[in-house]
Amino acid sequence: MANLVPPHGGKGLVCCLLEGAELAAEQEKAKGLKQIEISSRAKGDLIMMGIGGFSPLNGFMKKADWKSVVEKMTLADGTFWPVPVTLDVDAATAKSLTVGEEVALVRNGTVMATMKVEDVYEMTEADKKWECELVFKGEGPDSEKFWEIAEADHPGVKMVMAQKEYNIGGTVKVLSQGDFPEKFPGVYKTPAQLRAEMEAKGWKTVAALQLRNPMHRSHEYLAKLACEVCDGVVIHSLVGALKPGDIPAEVRVKCIDVLVDKYFVKENVIQAGYPLDMRYAGPREALLHATFRQNYGINNQIVGRDHAGVGDFYGMFEAQEIFDKIPVSEDEGKNLLCKPMKIDWTFYCKKCDGMASMRTCPHSKEDRVILSGTKLRKALSEGADVPDHFGRDEVLAILREYYSGLTEKVEVKMQRAASGSAM
Repeated sequence: MANLVPPHGGKGLVCCLLEGAELAAEQEKAKGLKQIEISSRAKGDLIMMGIGGFSPLNGFMKKADWKSVVEKMTLADGTFWPVPVTLDVDAATAKSLTVGEEVALVRNGTVMATMKVEDVYEMTEADKKWECELVFKGEGPDSEKFWEIAEADHPGVKMVMAQKEYNIGGTVKVLSQGDFPEKFPGVYKTPAQLRAEMEAKGWKTVAALQLRNPMHRSHEYLAKLACEVCDGVVIHSLVGALKPGDIPAEVRVKCIDVLVDKYFVKENVIQAGYPLDMRYAGPREALLHATFRQNYGINNQIVGRDHAGVGDFYGMFEAQEIFDKIPVSEDEGKNLLCKPMKIDWTFYCKKCDGMASMRTCPHSKEDRVILSGTKLRKALSEGADVPDHFGRDEVLAILREYYSGLTEKVEVKMQRAASGSAM
């Protein structure tokens, strides 16, 4: 790790994943423990704790950490952390548990981890709303009527409000990485694997491009800008669960493969995937992305328009601005060291005859092809024409094939950021 930014938290990579004889013994012990079914989100969080992606976390948050993260964006000990990582259980399960007890955490029949219960705390309706207001409420027009629409239209808020009545916190021993290594071979990488690959290349300054949509021309342009000023770029895709209507990871990975093969200098780019579910927390999620990317050895994160946003809940550059407002500790190990690479709204300009941004293009809105993943998904889902210069032909062919095979299609809602109406 000599060349790369150190892991977050000042403790190195904190990996909770067991291996070998230790794993076999814990799997046997788990058979005799009380089993708790967990959500898809919790499964992704557990895997990240297992592989060190959530360093320095070694378990689900106890109440003091949950409260401090929501309110101050730090753990109780002052270490920066932007979003809660919690595990919910119903009232009956909570009341059956005793502090110090060990339980098995199960997802669809697979024991993902064991956990030592160190805290059990109630999450009232008021507690959930408080979390939602501080973590998910932004400065976009939809936030002016937040509680009128968020419970129906914001997937992150819906997820929190649907949580069970209690949270349990405590340290974990992770027993499985799920099917990610088999499903995404060569793409799914642990922090240690990605660090080793970047060290072998001699990289020191590295930028990450966050992706949850298929890679269009704007994404390509952002990645190439970063290639100009960094040793390398990691195209880092979420391969966990998304909201209905988003394009699955297998399709997105195929699109990136084609782009890297035909339009990038391969020595300067790595494609990788990470196992989280999206929270759609906008600015706070941009900070989470930067936090775990520091654990992967990445010291710059590209942050463009409406990073990790949904609907019109967030200001278009709110995810950039929040990096200037985060708490800073005298202990550098507790601070976020992965910095934002702030890039303005990008598009294809017909008069410039190329990709440009609001900082470089003097022409009018009518001259610009506004690029967004939402706009692309909407056009493809409706069988509409995709404007010239929106995406590479090879990528569009893959996406059209995917959409032609769908038997059920989800309506894609167009927000102002995606449509270009706010430009």
